[in-house]
Amino acid sequence: MATYVDILKSEFPEIDTELFQYITGVLASGGPDFEDGEEVYEAIGEVLEQGSGDTRNQDDVREICFQMFNTLQLNSHRGSNQVLLDAPVMLSQMSADNGSAAEDVQSGIWMMKRDKSTMVNAKKLEKAEAKLKQKHTRRNEKDSNKTAAPIVLEEASASQASSKKEKRVDESGKNKSYDIRIENFDVAFGERCLLQGAELSLSFGRRFGLIGRNGLGKTTLLKMLANRSLRVPAHISILHVEQEVAGDETPALQSVLESDTVREGLLGEEKRLNQRIANGTSDGMESIRLTEIYGKLEEIDSDKAPARASVILAGLGFSPKMQTQMTKEFSGGWRMRLALARALFAKPDLLLLDEPTNMLDVRAILWLETYLQTWASTILVVSHDRNFLNAVVTDIIHLHSQRLDSYRGDYENFIKTKEDRMKSQLREYEAQLQYRQHIQVFIDRFRFNANRAAQVQSKLKLLERLPELKPLDKEIEVTLRFPDNFEKLSPPILQLDEVEFYYSKDKLLFTGLNLSADLESRICIVGENGAGKSTILKLLMGELTPVNGIRQAHRALKIGYFSQHHVDQLDLNVCSIELLLNKFPGKTEEEYRHQLGGYGITGELSTRPVASLSGGQKSRVAFAQMTMPCPNFYILDEPTNHLDMETIEALAKSLNKYKGGVILVSHDERLIRLVCKELWVCDVGKVSRVEGGFDEYRDILQEQFRKEGYL
Repeated sequence: MATYVDILKSEFPEIDTELFQYITGVLASGGPDFEDGEEVYEAIGEVLEQGSGDTRNQDDVREICFQMFNTLQLNSHRGSNQVLLDAPVMLSQMSADNGSAAEDVQSGIWMMKRDKSTMVNAKKLEKAEAKLKQKHTRRNEKDSNKTAAPIVLEEASASQASSKKEKRVDESGKNKSYDIRIENFDVAFGERCLLQGAELSLSFGRRFGLIGRNGLGKTTLLKMLANRSLRVPAHISILHVEQEVAGDETPALQSVLESDTVREGLLGEEKRLNQRIANGTSDGMESIRLTEIYGKLEEIDSDKAPARASVILAGLGFSPKMQTQMTKEFSGGWRMRLALARALFAKPDLLLLDEPTNMLDVRAILWLETYLQTWASTILVVSHDRNFLNAVVTDIIHLHSQRLDSYRGDYENFIKTKEDRMKSQLREYEAQLQYRQHIQVFIDRFRFNANRAAQVQSKLKLLERLPELKPLDKEIEVTLRFPDNFEKLSPPILQLDEVEFYYSKDKLLFTGLNLSADLESRICIVGENGAGKSTILKLLMGELTPVNGIRQAHRALKIGYFSQHHVDQLDLNVCSIELLLNKFPGKTEEEYRHQLGGYGITGELSTRPVASLSGGQKSRVAFAQMTMPCPNFYILDEPTNHLDMETIEALAKSLNKYKGGVILVSHDERLIRLVCKELWVCDVGKVSRVEGGFDEYRDILQEQFRKEGYL
């Protein structure tokens, strides 16, 4: 195998001898201390670019440095330590002289010391060696820290400027406004600053969509508002839909009714008063109090509450039978829906929703969009669903660069307004830059002209007074890589023929199921939760065996599977690099970093415990893990959960470029429209194809809502 010396000679045949000796000396002395190819490039890259007499660009030189790093790593793994001697020595002769058996040494091994005239000057290596020593020290510290488990996750914190006047007004109860305005506040997560000097203004009755890249602090901001770490007037009620309902013996409908604490309190007091009257322990005041209670119950339409709660539950997918089931009988996903139903029924002054569409199917999302359009109080919702935001919100709040920017209108209006702002800021930046350059030209031209000295001084002062010129904040474009370096497979690729399946004999799930897919397939499976979408995926993957019928798959088919519960399949106690190392051993750290970098997990993110990453960042790690073996077919179950909109767009582009087959289950309307050519609707024990695509499916659902009276 080629050594770094061989690579250097072959890639730079015209390299100067002294420069060659210098570079090989740096690599020889620092080989064990280089942590990755980037450090090799930092040590010798600039020297190669400037002094090699070659016309290679920066990326080419960096790639060569990575190759040399791999040879250094190989040598260190082999444990090869070369010793250079002043004169040739025959080891077999040495063995004989020492009284050892000469025949144990089968052949002579010669080692020669390099002539001092060809050695690198030690002074030239001094700087490189000092740098390597520092890296070695840091690595030792890092290794010692690794043994100091357990991992302590960072905590979020918030602080804000406040005045005594605001506190007095709030505590006095004179503040009757339901508008929320929080000025000059900071939010941090551990040592990382998420927001600095930010302002948040929420006008009562408006619906705000909070958007921004994964990991910037959207969920953290909602939590700071929910626990009042950021000051919200005390009279404003807040409800944050974050955790699923605890499972107990309470029926689902009753659980929703109990979320209205005012109504429950009045009904409880009514019951106690009637018991006292019936028991003969009345003091005569019960009748007066009961009259007041009945008046308040009538005022809040208490008698209509069960019907309203039932409509909310039905809209979110709970059948009449499910509404009578105990909460402990539901899965986590359905308990999250129940938590959302409780919040919608309780009608808080400020409703905080974090990715509400993640737990819903397309049918429930369409219902929720319509329901929230008539919401009377304030909503702040974090969502990645572009169509949901367009249907629901009246304002957009954009979190970026540690600040919050507000825009009137829905998401599409935000995109247009943001582009207009960027163009305006770019024109202003270029105009200021040109003005500065014009002044600087005058200064440079007449700097040594005595007659113009006063004017030059004036221009210098003018230049100093100008505000600092800051370049525009441009967000880095998100890219995802789905490698497709595999051979094309001839059909049939994957199919189900006359498949029948059930989990229990008394409940047949599918019968006569005939489905097929190939490497050109872009299929989306839709349907209500519980209709069997995930079961179809498992039948296609071979994880479930049909009761009757046949699953056929090409012998070279390699499926990559993304589960909607992918976070449960990740080891949260290690960093992303270690995660890939444990799953796919035998590769270099640089290869693992390169794989993660293709999904936006770069630099410090790749060395942090997976548990400390945001939901979207964990999804990206799962993508990196799924694509590492280069599958030729992907089955994706709710891949957009927790992803920001930029990453969803990148996911769509990557899937469209990918040369293998794709079947996905998704509720994200935009992803379906961008990627899928075929729609399979899962309903009542069968799977049918919708010829008109998503538009036809949406029309079918809305017609069902009208017939069932949910709208």
